[in-house]
Amino acid sequence: MRKIKFLLFVCLAVAGISASISGQPAKSHWAKYNGGRVRYYDIGNAKNKKALILIHGWSCNADFWKDSYSAFPGYRVIAIDLPGHGQSDKPKTTYSMEYFAKSIDAVMKTAKVKQGVLVGHSMGTPVIRQFYRLFPSEVLGLVTVDGPLKPYGSKAQMEQFLAPLRTNYAESGPKMVDGLLGPMKDETLKKSVREAMLATPNHVAISAMDGMIDDAIWVNDQIKVPVLAIMNAEGRWPADTGDVYRAIAPSLEFQSWTGVSHFLFMEKPKEFNEAILSFVVKNKLL
Repeated sequence: MRKIKFLLFVCLAVAGISASISGQPAKSHWAKYNGGRVRYYDIGNAKNKKALILIHGWSCNADFWKDSYSAFPGYRVIAIDLPGHGQSDKPKTTYSMEYFAKSIDAVMKTAKVKQGVLVGHSMGTPVIRQFYRLFPSEVLGLVTVDGPLKPYGSKAQMEQFLAPLRTNYAESGPKMVDGLLGPMKDETLKKSVREAMLATPNHVAISAMDGMIDDAIWVNDQIKVPVLAIMNAEGRWPADTGDVYRAIAPSLEFQSWTGVSHFLFMEKPKEFNEAILSFVVKNKLL
């Protein structure tokens, strides 16, 4: 009977997803952080002290989540422009994963959110993991969206990979973005994502890349809250990625999707939103 009730709840909630996506555009809100401002969207009941918090990837912004803004009836959803991205301020500073993580805490305090399920795409994954390290009591669960819980390579390999970005970002930056977008089939979507990513200032993009190869964030401390990993099966992930992630996050649900690119949540938003909803409901997180 309990299982039947769970499935019924999911089906009813999912039924409202397609209708709610086409709702009114989200309204911008602002939080003060480190002498500047961070832009965020806040959708749903503002009295709810728990929220689903969406964190974008490298050189992206909160608008990448537009198909998920209103996809979770009954829940509060917050989508953040990390500092240096979108409409948030873009100071000349060090864009470390900790710097980003603390900006999430600033938004949560401004929005009066006590706890959240944090969803991180790509670079957003080490950002939300760092948030979990700094503010564990504020985290109910984590969702990694084609993002790393282990470094992509050794420090030496990553330094070699990033060298062209540092020396000539105007040439190397677009090549990196094109590499991420290569498998995307929707040319209109690909163009809009490319333009948005290349609008991120060079000093932000380069510093954020440096932040991702910082050895200090790649330690094997365990994640003790429920974790959902949704990965691109055709990406460059090792065959044992699920096992590696499970060693870090024992309560891991691992999904590997085919026919998508790095931006799978934009290409299959209905399936993505259903997966998030199922994870939240099953683990009674919000």
